[in-house]
Amino acid sequence: MSTKAFKSEKIDEIKSKIEKAQVAVITDYKGLSVEEITNLRRAIQQDGGDYMVTKNTLAKIAIKGTPYEVLADKLTGPVALAFGFKDPVTPAKAVKTFIDKVKKGEILGAVLDGKLLSVEETKELAALPSKEELIAKLLGSLNSPASGIVGSINAVMAQLTRAMAAVRDQKTA
Repeated sequence: MSTKAFKSEKIDEIKSKIEKAQVAVITDYKGLSVEEITNLRRAIQQDGGDYMVTKNTLAKIAIKGTPYEVLADKLTGPVALAFGFKDPVTPAKAVKTFIDKVKKGEILGAVLDGKLLSVEETKELAALPSKEELIAKLLGSLNSPASGIVGSINAVMAQLTRAMAAVRDQKTA
């Protein structure tokens, strides 16, 4: 395969990921081994995302004209992109957890809804609960009042039953 065709294929691959992505987190992978990068990639893929190490020039060409174009200034040195396709929180959370665990690499920022996030904002994004966690909390909140009513009715009925049993025991004694 010629070099030009290979580069064109890589640019198309990056573009296809960008078109589907809700978020892109940019990381410095300096000091990470191939095995560690593979483990991070697998962790992100389990959460419905992808982690991609690519040449900066190819990434700059691929993001041109997209909401992710604001990343162009961050594409210097050894960087990789983590994309989130299902949930904008999970790739940031996976990257932060991984970096905290191995004590190598760093988060350089992210793009969410066409806005460039700083390192601090990206870490705040990683601290948010995932979409599934938020849905579970919402359902729990919606279910809570109904559970309270059922508990109250059951308590009244249980007290009534105990009172009736006490009266019955008194009359039989």
